[in-house]
Parts: sequence; structure tokens; C-alpha cells
Amino acid sequence: MRFSVNIPNFGDFADPRTVATVAAAAEQAGWDGLFVWDHVLHRHHRGRPFGDPWMLLTAAALATSRIRLGTLLTPVPRYRPQQLARQVATLDRLSNGRVTFAAGLGGPVADEYRSFGDTAEPAVLAERLDEGLDLLRRLWTGEPVTHHGRHYEIRDVALLPATVQRPGPPVWIGGFWPHRAPMRRAARWDGAAPLFETARHGQVPDVAEVRELLGYLRRHRADAAGRPFELVLGGATSTDPAEARDVIGPLRDAGATWWDERQLQTGPDLDRLPPVLRRIEAGPPVL
Repeated sequence: MRFSVNIPNFGDFADPRTVATVAAAAEQAGWDGLFVWDHVLHRHHRGRPFGDPWMLLTAAALATSRIRLGTLLTPVPRYRPQQLARQVATLDRLSNGRVTFAAGLGGPVADEYRSFGDTAEPAVLAERLDEGLDLLRRLWTGEPVTHHGRHYEIRDVALLPATVQRPGPPVWIGGFWPHRAPMRRAARWDGAAPLFETARHGQVPDVAEVRELLGYLRRHRADAAGRPFELVLGGATSTDPAEARDVIGPLRDAGATWWDERQLQTGPDLDRLPPVLRRIEAGPPVL
């Protein structure tokens, strides 16, 4: 199992210099990854400064040499595919192939889409997500792309340079379990990064639900021919090794491959550097 740190892109973490500090501390303490949120607007956290996640991750890349870097997660339908492909490829080059790309619809949908005059219809956003993901994987190759789709059109375009990772960075898909559609989408890609209706951001998921989810994913990956697949779970754990082991050990045994350390979304420390840094410096859980 590998271990990552998860931070929002607002509050103290809107400053790229702060994110660079967090990234360097995470690498030094033995964590395996740093993931940041990708929001332009979240009215629950109104009044806070927000930072662009790709600029934050650029600062993190320059401050590190080993850990994986990415968003968790990026609302692909909110972007133009060519813009997003270029940003991800640039970061992958800068980090020497350390990007993991996590994708979904994002939310709150009313804030992220309707506030800017875009549709908030889930079915339309899901179509844009699937079409956008396919385009990203093609654009990351640096080969010419021609596409005439329902939502996007590209006419003989090759975006260079290509990503260091081929055919592109690993793609993880997020969504709320027990909603099936996002996890069917995840089964087609490289990993699932679910939240749970019974365990929101920062809360530890129930082991029985994790086993149910993993069984569902395996059934929908029947034709995957042994391709690696990540199951990314997360929550807040204690700095006490025994307590953390008791929480994460059963989830690892159930099939989780990443533990993503998070503050409670409803807690006071979500976007504050001092408590996050204390948890990072204590190091990842030891199983």
C-alpha cells in the first residue's frame, strides 16, 4: 500500500509557496504522493482565497523529486480538452513523469458549472467527461488527433511535447459509492478514488462497503487482462501507529492499494497549514 497527502486548493493552500512546503515535507517524511483539490468555486468555503491547482502542483513538482503529484479530482467537463491536455503534459514533463490524473464530474455542480452559465445536467456532464477523457489520452501521445464528437471537435492537431508517461499518466476516476455509473467508468481506466455516501471526505469508509465496491469493480474489469488497477481510499488517521494500523489494515486487506490522508471536510483544520503539516511530519502509517 502507498500513502498520499490530500489538501484543498483554498485557504492556506491557495499559495503555491505553501504547497511547495507541504510537498517537500511529505517527501522527506516518506509519503508517496500529494494530491490537491480542483475547484474554482465552492460556496461552502466562500470568502477564502483559491489557487489554481496546476500552478500549485508546479510548485510542488519543483520542490520534490520522488512523490506522485496530481489533482483529486479534476472536473474534466469544466475544461476544454486541449487546455487540460497541455497543462497535464507540461506538469508531467516538469516532474519527470510523476503525474497521476484523477477525474470526475466535480462539484458542487451548481457552484462549479451553473454559476458560470454552464449546464448542470448530470447526463450532459457525464457525456463530456467520457468524451474528454478519451481525447486527453489521445492528445497526451503527441500524435495527430482528428475528432468529431457530440461535444468536442479537433481537426488534425498534435500537441507537443507528449507526456513522459506513455500512453499517458494513470487515470483514476472518482465518484460516490453506491452510485454505479462512476465506478463502471473507473473500471475502464487505471483506478477508482471513491467517496462513500456513508463516509464523506475525511471519514473512514466501512470495510464491508469497500469489499462490495471492489467486487463490483472486478466484475466490470473482467476483460482488463491483468492491467494494474488502484483502489484509492482515504480518511483522517491518528499519528499513533497502532491506531492508524487498526484503521487502515483491514482496508488494505480488503483490497485498497492507496491510503489518502485527509482532514475532515467539515472540520476546522481542512485548509490550515499547521495541523496538516504536523500530520505530514509524523509520517505515513506503518502497517
